[in-house]
Amino acid sequence: MLFRKSPNRHVAWGPTLCLPIAGLLMATTAMGQSAQPGALIELESITVTGNDASTAGALRDRMRETPGAAAVVGAEEIEEIPNPTFSDAMAGVPGVVVQEFFGGNDQPRFQIRGSGMQQNPTERGLMVLYNGMQVNRADGSYIAGLSAPGLADAIEVWRGASANRLGATVLGGAINFISPTAITSPGTRLGFGLGSDGRVSASGQTAIQGERASGMLQFEYDKADGYRDLNNGSRRTVLSGNVEIPHANGATQLFLNYTDLSFGVPGPLTWSELDADPRQVHAGPVITGGVVSNPGPNVPRDLPRRETRQLLLGARTAFDLGDHLFDIGVSAAKTDDSFRFPISSGERVTDGYDGNLSFRYSYLPDHVAGLPLFEANLLVSAGHSDRSYYHNISGSRGPQFGLNKLKATTSSLYVGANIPLGGAAFLSPSISYSYATRDNDDRWAGATRPTVGYNPGNPTMRLPDGTVPTVSNSYSRSYSGWSPRLALTWNPAENQTAWVALSHSFEPPTHGDLLSTSGGTPNSGSGRPMPPVPSSTAAAFSTPNLKAQTANTIEVGWRGHTGSLAWDITAYYSELKNEILSLRDVSGSPVSSMNADRTRHSGLEAGLSFDLASDVFGRVAWTWQDFRFVNDPVRGNNRLGGAPSHILTASIGWRTTDRLSLYALAKWVPEETPVDNMNTLFNQPYFVADLRANYQLSDTVAIVAEVGNVFDETYAGSTLVVDRARPDQAAFIPGEGRTFYIGTELTF
Repeated sequence: MLFRKSPNRHVAWGPTLCLPIAGLLMATTAMGQSAQPGALIELESITVTGNDASTAGALRDRMRETPGAAAVVGAEEIEEIPNPTFSDAMAGVPGVVVQEFFGGNDQPRFQIRGSGMQQNPTERGLMVLYNGMQVNRADGSYIAGLSAPGLADAIEVWRGASANRLGATVLGGAINFISPTAITSPGTRLGFGLGSDGRVSASGQTAIQGERASGMLQFEYDKADGYRDLNNGSRRTVLSGNVEIPHANGATQLFLNYTDLSFGVPGPLTWSELDADPRQVHAGPVITGGVVSNPGPNVPRDLPRRETRQLLLGARTAFDLGDHLFDIGVSAAKTDDSFRFPISSGERVTDGYDGNLSFRYSYLPDHVAGLPLFEANLLVSAGHSDRSYYHNISGSRGPQFGLNKLKATTSSLYVGANIPLGGAAFLSPSISYSYATRDNDDRWAGATRPTVGYNPGNPTMRLPDGTVPTVSNSYSRSYSGWSPRLALTWNPAENQTAWVALSHSFEPPTHGDLLSTSGGTPNSGSGRPMPPVPSSTAAAFSTPNLKAQTANTIEVGWRGHTGSLAWDITAYYSELKNEILSLRDVSGSPVSSMNADRTRHSGLEAGLSFDLASDVFGRVAWTWQDFRFVNDPVRGNNRLGGAPSHILTASIGWRTTDRLSLYALAKWVPEETPVDNMNTLFNQPYFVADLRANYQLSDTVAIVAEVGNVFDETYAGSTLVVDRARPDQAAFIPGEGRTFYIGTELTF
């Protein structure tokens, strides 16, 4: 994934390093989908250094003076991954932590600097964009499994407050998936592959070029039975296209993306179950002599599953009026999402629409290279959705117990300057203001809500239904905040950039934080805390009055290259107030979300790439993170659950001939990771290695192959995150065992 050396082209190693490049002209509109200010106006030529004549190379060139943590992954790197997942694509990016849930394209937990990491699954904390337009719903939530890195021409990554200039109202940062165009990727490409556990994949794209416009069509299909014994099947279909229309002083791009995603959720295991057989699924709590052990979901009975369809339409147009660059964008999305959780939460069905309007302006005189002297960004998002809640009855839709109308708006205005101080130094003050509303209208008309339950001693035996009095869960909340930032950038040596920044960040909660089911157990639905007793009642919904979370951060960074060695290093320290935590009980059932009083996030993000010989090249990425409570009355100074302390990835590539390239990759998590905020249960360290090969049969045909988890390591790639765990709790999500994949790629 990290390297591509083919007979046809050579690219700069280290996709995450923003390297200075010079001297090669590339006629392209490669910058057209970037989220960076003034990026849509590169119609004639882009100056790129050295030998990196790719979209990613042009993006790195523009990013190199950025006073913040930023990275780019290019198609040249992604193309080396047979059937790439988001986890594969981000493996070499320091600071981006991806923990796969069930393998393939399901719902990986990915986070930057800890924002949103305690959600199961993660749906908050990052701004996700497609061709520079926001994909998040208007309340800030997103669905991780909708990303399709295999179809991207490049992926921009902005960590922390560097994403403020894009209109972000999150603490983690932003990720922008840039699709190829007919100019950046001419011709036609097709790919087919087969792999372990019934995996079948196909993808393709074709460029259409005309005198007045050019277009790109793409598709991707992936289907697998899954590694686990039951309920692990997945399927994803993606159709996308774009049209670029040049006009006087600029260009317009129209784009479309449709994704149909479906996957089973095989769920977590206890550690003893995982160690004995990681393919099995957990069958729920065991009761012996009235004592409950092995709490967790009953997957064979409940058959959790998610089905999502999203249609995204958008347009961006930009104008280059000399020193003034204007970029206007609009997008709309329709999302239909059905998530069947275990019985404790039931089935959540959400159908809605979201729209975004963006306006970017940059003042960039010809004599100023890299950074605009002044830039402004306005982003307005609005959306509404109908949400229904149903009980899960043995994997089927049961009685309805909730009906809500959700509305959200989020607006942000950013202004910033980059003031030359002389000697290649810049002072970059900026400030953004954000305003958000979250409105929920509870439309449940009944005086009671139904409850359901199963016999804990015989969990397939359904018990009589009960009822719980209806309590309205309506709310109307608004949030506003300022996010100032001050950064200093300078060049300590040729081809090097250093920076230091102080910032204050602001992130409002999503509807997923403000509204959740509660009162359920592994054998009963929401509002029924005692399954055998239909008359037992509890609140069926939790609607905490959450505050927005904020952070004060100092960070320093240094990136550059000399000879064949390149590096990108960032260190940060953040003090958070009102961090939003999603709490679950010892059975894994949802409880509520809460604001922690004070927490502290600190970390180091370091990437290194190098050539060992003319045909041997390597890359190392290290992420260290230490996220803790600060004098919490219950949790003390404990580590926050779910955050590994160290993640190290390393890759080495060898171009043995002009036709054959071999790659070895490794991921090492060397220390225990807390599962819960009380730090009573820990995930164990693990080491996983993969091998890949690419053989170019001709200029048209290539064969790709991969052996994943070569040593067949048994490990938990991720866990549930709970507030207080039990030693026998089903909280560990197995990583895939040894897998095989072989495919062919055709280029015309």
